[in-house]
Amino acid sequence: MKISAQLDYACRVLAELGRLHGSGAPAHGEHLAEVEAVPPPFLAQILQKLRHAGLIISRRGVQGGYALARPPAEISVLDILLAVEGQALQLSGNAEGRSGRRVRKVWTDLGGVIEAQLRATTLDQLVAREAAEMYYI
Repeated sequence: MKISAQLDYACRVLAELGRLHGSGAPAHGEHLAEVEAVPPPFLAQILQKLRHAGLIISRRGVQGGYALARPPAEISVLDILLAVEGQALQLSGNAEGRSGRRVRKVWTDLGGVIEAQLRATTLDQLVAREAAEMYYI
């Protein structure tokens, strides 16, 4: 199983927005790109997907920026994955052959376990609360 860079970046950016949640000040894209080491052009694509999925809000202008649309405890990692990737586990349409159905059941069952864990893990669990938890280069 491979986690895409886009999903990883989205989780990191949302964790930073979760850290800032409730401060009243939205985060600028430059801040998010720098703090979470996300290439700015890639960040723009990610932010657009997250906004379209209703996970973040954006404001334009000097006082503008990005903020979470809901509290971090109400955003699951599954929500993030679905916003960025569109689905949790993509199965091929092939269940043929003597063992095809049994193998497909293994993948389907595994997908259910993965989705349950992703649903149970919320953004507030990813937020670095103290300076010691943050990583600096």
